[in-house]
Amino acid sequence: MKLRDALSNRKFVVTSEVQTPLGDDSPEQLVDRLKRIRGRVDGVTVSDVELEGVVGDSIHTCELLQRNRFNAIYQTTTRDKNRIQLQKDLSLAHQSGIENLLVFTEDYRITGDSVQEEMFFHVDAGKLGSVLEHIRQGRGIDGEELTSPFDFTLGSGIESPWGRKVPKQGMQGMETLKIMGAGFFLTTPIFDLEQFDKFMRQIRSLEVPVIAEVLLLRNAAMARFINRHFKPSLVPEWVIQKLDRAPDKTQASIELFGSLARGLREVCHGLHIITLGGEDKLKPYLDAANLR
Repeated sequence: MKLRDALSNRKFVVTSEVQTPLGDDSPEQLVDRLKRIRGRVDGVTVSDVELEGVVGDSIHTCELLQRNRFNAIYQTTTRDKNRIQLQKDLSLAHQSGIENLLVFTEDYRITGDSVQEEMFFHVDAGKLGSVLEHIRQGRGIDGEELTSPFDFTLGSGIESPWGRKVPKQGMQGMETLKIMGAGFFLTTPIFDLEQFDKFMRQIRSLEVPVIAEVLLLRNAAMARFINRHFKPSLVPEWVIQKLDRAPDKTQASIELFGSLARGLREVCHGLHIITLGGEDKLKPYLDAANLR
C-alpha cells in the first residue's frame, strides 16, 4: 500500500529512517539489511548526508528502495537551498519515481518561540511553497513549462513541546504547512505519552495525521551520548536508569520501545523509528510492539 493511501485510510503507519551510505558501505548493502522487515514498514526515509565535502546520493538510494518494494521517502532540507536547487532536487526525485517527500530545515524545527525562529520558518515555508505551487501547475519557477505537473505526499517536521501550550506562532506555522498540502507531520522524539497526548489534543483541529518519532535506544551509553551532543535531557533520566540497571540491555531496550509503541497507537497516527544505525536489528522491536 502506498504511504498516501495508508494515511488516507487512517491506518497506524510505521516508518523508519536510513542515512545515505558513504565510504565503503553501498546502497545495495543497506537495502539488503532492510529486506528482513519488508512488508512491515509503510515507508523508509532517506536523508541527505554530507561528510567532509562528500555528499551521499540519497535519490539513488531511494530508487533502490523503490525497486525492492519499499515506499521510499526522500528527506531534504530547505535552509541551505535556494528555489532553483530545491526545484532541481524535487524534479530529479520525481523522475526517479519517488512519490513521498519529507521536508524540514537543517537543525531546525517549528517552535515559534522567538521572532528569529518565526522569521526563519516563514522564509523557508515561502520558498518551499513557491516551488511546490509551480511544479503542481507544471511550470518551473522561471516560468518555463515542465514536461508535466507533479506532486508528492508531503510530510513536514514539527516541534512537539510535550504538554506545554503550543505557542500561537507554532500553530500558525502548522496551519501554513497544512494549506501548503502537508499530508502528515513528523514530531520530535517522544518519551512521555501523557504529555504527548496533551500536545495532540491541542493540534487535533488541524486534522493532519501525526507520526511520532521514536528513538531506538540500545543502551544507556547511547542515551547519554544523545543528551550530551544533541539536546540536553532529550532522553529522560528514568529511561537511562532502566537501560543502565537492566541485566539484559537488549531486552530492556526492546521492552521500552514496545511499551511506547503500543501506547502511541491510542494517541496518534503512526510512529517513525530512528534506528541510529541499527536498521538490521529492527525485527524484534517490531515483534514486541505487535507491528505486523
